[in-house]
Amino acid sequence: MPPAVNPLPVDTDLPAWLDSLGDRFAAFEQQGSGCVSYGVTTPYEPRFVKTFPAQSTWLLRRALAVHGAVAHRAIVAPVAAYRLRSGVHALVYPWRDGGVLYPADPRGAAVRTDPQGAMARFRALPTGEVEAALDAVLDAHVAVAAAGFVAVDFYDGCLLYDFTASRMHVVDLDEYRPGPFPLEADRLPGSTRFMAPEEFRRGAVIDERTTVFTMGRTLRLLLDSGDAEAAWRGTDGQLAVIAKATDRRPGHRHATVAALTAAWREATARL
Repeated sequence: MPPAVNPLPVDTDLPAWLDSLGDRFAAFEQQGSGCVSYGVTTPYEPRFVKTFPAQSTWLLRRALAVHGAVAHRAIVAPVAAYRLRSGVHALVYPWRDGGVLYPADPRGAAVRTDPQGAMARFRALPTGEVEAALDAVLDAHVAVAAAGFVAVDFYDGCLLYDFTASRMHVVDLDEYRPGPFPLEADRLPGSTRFMAPEEFRRGAVIDERTTVFTMGRTLRLLLDSGDAEAAWRGTDGQLAVIAKATDRRPGHRHATVAALTAAWREATARL
């Protein structure tokens, strides 16, 4: 079960609290959101601890809202939430082994083509293994849509692949929101490689078809051998499904994530 909506108060500062949990073995500091995360060895099992500065606690609230409504085996959900004396908030997640397909890195997009990096290794897997991982991502977002949420700021940095267990994990759902909703800014946060046209248009309706577009782009970008969309590994039938999912006109896309998933599975089963 997800943690309670109201984080538990802790009367200490962040360093002392982290030390009380266990030994820190990793730190993830280069995040555009300003959040800093840690890998911590606890007496029970390793944990991933994500901290939110006082000015970003609305992100934590969004994360708690979506995890309170959505449960899926591929989605890594927090097990506890805390509010520290300094105003910093924290979510504690189970640690998951694997590599983030697009980690925060000073090299930027070049990290995706590093032969030793998670993305290049993922793209080099047998096609069937990649398709199984993508199926898990689609299925998770069927659950997201069924709970009434829209995927916002989803990109390859939200995917962690366990190469040993051949298992895909979906992480970092902090920006997901109940939908549909009108866009009240000039654009939504996110990677332009994954975003639908309406996410750049103030006043546009953001709904399940927006998630359909994002999932279509995920299929196109990850079932490819390279980073320039010039080495497609799938079939013409799968490309046709993607073309419909990523139509610039929302009304011409699959109406639901479930419909996209069914069409994708049908095209994949014909291989």
